[in-house]
Amino acid sequence: MKPKSLNAAARQDALHRLRATSEPGAEPLDVLVIGGGVVGASAAFDAAGRGLNTGLVEARDFAEGTSSRSSQLIHGGLRYLQMLDFKLVAEALRERDLLLRRLAPHLVRPLPFIFPFTTPVKDRAFIGSGVTLYDTLASGSSRLRGHKGRAVPFHRHLGRAGLRKRFAGLDGEKYHGALEYYDAQVDDARLVLTLARSAHSLGAAVASRTEVISYLRDDAGSAPEAEQRVTGVRIRDRLTGDESDVYAKEIILAAGVWSGEAQQSARTTSGLRVLASKGIHITVPRERIAAEGTVGVITQTEKSVLFLIPLRDVWSIGTTDTAWREAVDSPAATGSDIDYVLEHANAVLGENLTREDVLATWAGLRPLVQPVETDESASAKVSREHTVIQLAPGLTGVAGGKLTTFRVMAEDVVNFAIEGTFQDRASITEALPLLGGQGYGEWAGRAEELAQRYGWDAERTDRLLNRYGSLLGELIALIDEQPDLAEPLRGAPSYLRAEVAYAVSAEGALHLDDIMARRTRMNHQFSDRGLSAVPEILEIAAPRLGWSRERAAAEQAAYTAHVDAVQQAEQVTDDAVAAKLIAAHPAVP
Repeated sequence: MKPKSLNAAARQDALHRLRATSEPGAEPLDVLVIGGGVVGASAAFDAAGRGLNTGLVEARDFAEGTSSRSSQLIHGGLRYLQMLDFKLVAEALRERDLLLRRLAPHLVRPLPFIFPFTTPVKDRAFIGSGVTLYDTLASGSSRLRGHKGRAVPFHRHLGRAGLRKRFAGLDGEKYHGALEYYDAQVDDARLVLTLARSAHSLGAAVASRTEVISYLRDDAGSAPEAEQRVTGVRIRDRLTGDESDVYAKEIILAAGVWSGEAQQSARTTSGLRVLASKGIHITVPRERIAAEGTVGVITQTEKSVLFLIPLRDVWSIGTTDTAWREAVDSPAATGSDIDYVLEHANAVLGENLTREDVLATWAGLRPLVQPVETDESASAKVSREHTVIQLAPGLTGVAGGKLTTFRVMAEDVVNFAIEGTFQDRASITEALPLLGGQGYGEWAGRAEELAQRYGWDAERTDRLLNRYGSLLGELIALIDEQPDLAEPLRGAPSYLRAEVAYAVSAEGALHLDDIMARRTRMNHQFSDRGLSAVPEILEIAAPRLGWSRERAAAEQAAYTAHVDAVQQAEQVTDDAVAAKLIAAHPAVP
């Protein structure tokens, strides 16, 4: 798979291909995917990998919804063992190890977790037996795939002294020891972006900021509308306002928490009832919690699981699990949410964190699926975690699931959608690395050489390899062409100027918020949400995007107002008030 850049020009080419399907005598797409979150982007990658003529449209930016607002973990799900759902855990562990070993070793990294014990005998026996089963299921999946050894180390037990040494920040009086086991972490937004760009590199027509406004049906004959085949969609380019029709043999709806809104637009009689549950995270400085090396903590609360997760520059702490009844476009972390997370974090830490320690927050909505079938003839595939269903002839819906099992969900929905038309086209995503994964080992082996050549320390070199993998060569090419791009951003020195240039030239960033929130994660890392870096970022990005001085100022004003709204929402206690603040100040002009 030869990498192809996602940029404004590539988006225009994709829109031209999509519009061309409505020309007289033109062939429709084989598959059109609606939704650029992790499932939609993966479905487009899966379909394109089968050699199908594929399109992918996303109304906002890739991963702008739930898929950039998770705990950023790739894990089997210890809590599902408590539910005795061994099949689900085994599936997730297989996917975790596949990502670590083959598909995305640059993006997905092993991460050890501490599970502390309050009662040494009971906890060590109960939790230890569960994690032993967890590790055994992972070992079994490795053997089935023919792998030698384990993708992550086996768990180990720690006594009180070992726990104090490994994670000094925990309450040493409360905990009598711990169990240390492994899962993995990922930058969720960059995973989705890589999937979308991988689909593009396999030939898919990929367009963000492209909204589906209605569905087209074959109205021949006298069949009721619900029985008429969905043959295409009408799209609107959100940058220009232009509208056009796009035709496809099969359409896949992967809209997550927007599924109900999309199904209403499609006027389907069978569908997915998707409820939204809010989960929030806070970030605090790394120096506020003492630990040996890179290690996280997991404990249970009365409502959810509490994670303390080390990111590159900060700790992420979450999460919550509360019903969200406001507009799904505007999830927000309220002051009540922040206080809840701080209270439960302080219950396990030796020193208390306060509101003054909180750098930033994010809020995401989990799509909780309840299948609804008013048409008894509708086909559906239902599992505990995700659902695939025929919404109408020619229109297949998928929702639910978890970040870890995105590839399985994508394979399921593409299999379902093309049954009877392209069933001879098997999925190849189990064997095909994402962009940046192929050749990653060779680039990782050159880490010392790269550090010496460009004056990077070991941490920066590893950070860049973790973000780009073997695509780092493309970033370096920008630096070689324009040496000042090798300099760190003055307002965000963990990022190079080249990373901003690369975001707009190769990674599909079309707005300032795309850079701040998803190509980088500045909105999570800094108390000012990256505002101090914005002037320099615009200096780099604006010429490459063809922005006038007025357009750049509008982008800065919109992002600044959005940051202010998010910070105001963090002070209120009511979801409705917080949502209105966010909705009133969108991040893009």
